[in-house]
Amino acid sequence: MKTKIVATLGPASSSVTVIKKLIFAGADVFRLNFSHGNYEEYERIIKDIHKLNTKLETHVSILADIQGPKIRIGEVEAGGKMLWKGDTIIFTTNKEDLSEEKIFINYSDFPKDVKAGEIILLDDGKMSFIIKSTNLKDEVIAKVLNEGKLMSKKGVNLPNTKLSLPSLTKKDREDVAFILKHDIDWIALSFVRSVSDVEELKTLIKAIKTKSIPPVIAKIEKPEAIENLDAIIQATDGVMVARGDLGVEIPLQNVPMIQKKIVRKCIEHAKPVIIATQMMEGMIDNPRPTRAEVNDVANSVMDGADALMLSGETSVGKYPVETVETMQKIISAVENFDGIYYKHQKPEFKNNSRFISDSIIYSGCNVAREAKAKAIVSVASSGYSTAKISSHRPKAIIFGFASNAYILRRLNLLWGVKPVYFNRYINTDQTITDLMETLRQKGLVESGDLLVHISNMPINQPGNSNMLKLGYVE
Repeated sequence: MKTKIVATLGPASSSVTVIKKLIFAGADVFRLNFSHGNYEEYERIIKDIHKLNTKLETHVSILADIQGPKIRIGEVEAGGKMLWKGDTIIFTTNKEDLSEEKIFINYSDFPKDVKAGEIILLDDGKMSFIIKSTNLKDEVIAKVLNEGKLMSKKGVNLPNTKLSLPSLTKKDREDVAFILKHDIDWIALSFVRSVSDVEELKTLIKAIKTKSIPPVIAKIEKPEAIENLDAIIQATDGVMVARGDLGVEIPLQNVPMIQKKIVRKCIEHAKPVIIATQMMEGMIDNPRPTRAEVNDVANSVMDGADALMLSGETSVGKYPVETVETMQKIISAVENFDGIYYKHQKPEFKNNSRFISDSIIYSGCNVAREAKAKAIVSVASSGYSTAKISSHRPKAIIFGFASNAYILRRLNLLWGVKPVYFNRYINTDQTITDLMETLRQKGLVESGDLLVHISNMPINQPGNSNMLKLGYVE
């Protein structure tokens, strides 16, 4: 299976027994949602995953998803507050001045940022309001546009408002400090609006940690992120299409094409891309997905996404293991069709310091296709060459060899890549022989299989790939 599965861990799936079952079911990455949970629980889960990786000889990676500047309302009356179309409601930032017609909102600059005529959406757009006025201090008066029951602590979206929120909250900074004390492989940044948001997180990470720095995944869920998409993809290490908030912030009918656009651009830049939110939402309570959900998963695979993410389906759902098994079946069925993949992109010479490496990789993928090679073998020092091979979406299996456990886990998110541990680098010819023997002993290849090798010479001086070899397994 080439398209990877990200499974969110939560109350339904955080025990070591269920985590092990999820690995066997096909989970490649475990997501920890830092909007929920506590550090003690996170620490136990992280240790359990690493122990299972050692025991099972797997390289399942861990993605820490920090909350970002999420705006929420406060508590409402028990059982929810019924609102009727045409009602007037007051949103207040003053917790000490609440009444039946006032609802607390946790963003202190809310009255300053919003303007009359702008829309407020609550609970993923289920409730909508239009702003009538603001006192610019602590209160905003709004009219209810549709009736419904409002529940406590629901999220707030402001699709027409230019927010002055910082990209990292105090909680985010505390969470990042905790994350960097543990072996976390990727960090996802919520509500990215511009390159500066990504740069701020990267600067914070480097200020705390200097080695094994986890790469950053930018979550695209704001209209500003779509406007700044090219620059954000350049600045980040990966992208997540977070369709939940995105589908509230922009017209819902635009999300499918935005998804395809983001995936295409990420493949062009060799940056991994994850499709997230409501992939198989029906399986939270049911043992089978809907036909629409099956089509959604299949289309995301056909788009060429590196990974598909499960949220509530595995974190709080009744059938976390069955959901992963079902998603894997859908992915496998789609990938068995011919002609879906292979995004053959010629390297650009202009201002490209990686031109030699990119040219070797381009040629290697072309040779693999023409020769119908079973696999492409890459020796990873930083992971760049393996990621670049992955971006060509070849039919051949991609074996990414590395001696660093962190690099191996990072590679496990990438489309089509199977990470393999290896630490005996002697010379290029001997290493290629040893790599083939390692694959043969693990049952991953057989004598007579044709392999493409992409590496560098000399082998013990990692850098840009400059060597291509086609050979049979003996």
